[in-house]
Amino acid sequence: MDLGLRGRVAIVCAASQGLGKAAAAAFAREGAHVVICSRDRRRLAAAAAEIRTAAPDGVSVVPVPADLTRPAHITRLVNATVKRFGRIDVLVTNAGGPPVAQFPDLDDAAWEKGIALTLLSTVRCIRAVLPHMRKRKWGRIIAITSLTAKQPSDDLVISSTLRPGILGLVKVLSNQYAADGILVNSVAPGYIRTARQQEIGGSRGAKLGITGDEYLERLASGIPAGRMGTPEELADVIVFLGSERSSYVSGATISVDGGYVKGLF
Repeated sequence: MDLGLRGRVAIVCAASQGLGKAAAAAFAREGAHVVICSRDRRRLAAAAAEIRTAAPDGVSVVPVPADLTRPAHITRLVNATVKRFGRIDVLVTNAGGPPVAQFPDLDDAAWEKGIALTLLSTVRCIRAVLPHMRKRKWGRIIAITSLTAKQPSDDLVISSTLRPGILGLVKVLSNQYAADGILVNSVAPGYIRTARQQEIGGSRGAKLGITGDEYLERLASGIPAGRMGTPEELADVIVFLGSERSSYVSGATISVDGGYVKGLF
């Protein structure tokens, strides 16, 4: 299937590793130019080089160092993209997850950091790209959330509070901008084997007196698919939502979780 992404321009946030990197690589393989960001300059440069090597000839992969909790950095990211390519077709919002902790252990500073990283980074990135998409009457915005957007987790309190709010934002924006040719959706990844998941597994395993790997093995046995997912499996869904082929999908949240979340929606 031709996804119609050749020559398109995609910004993929927090793409030096994990889910963001896999999504950026998938867009590049489809022929889209990709702008990626991260706070870690060295890891960002290495990711850009790796993605570029696997992409077709003529595809540009541009690393822009940025801390998504800082509004000026988001402005710089968007301005650099427009200066280089003259357009923005796709935005994938993404950021590191809030800490694993119980509610009494989270002070105001932890909440404020989580709001800045998880919620406000999404709001600010979308707000920055919308004028450019509206000008061209075409755009795709995909927010990477989490299974906590649909199924709260006791030790991911901040994530379980903020991720559902992003789903509300996605639905509102999908209503407001579909007439401009801008489709807004989200993906809710379940247990995907990433460094972040290893970190969570280690924390939860320690409380049970087992290793992180042992905890993740137990977890996988409770997933209907019988295993954890890969970043590439999530990336395939993101790329579809960012493509021409998703032209009648907006306001949706797609779970990519091997059947783990038990709710109907």
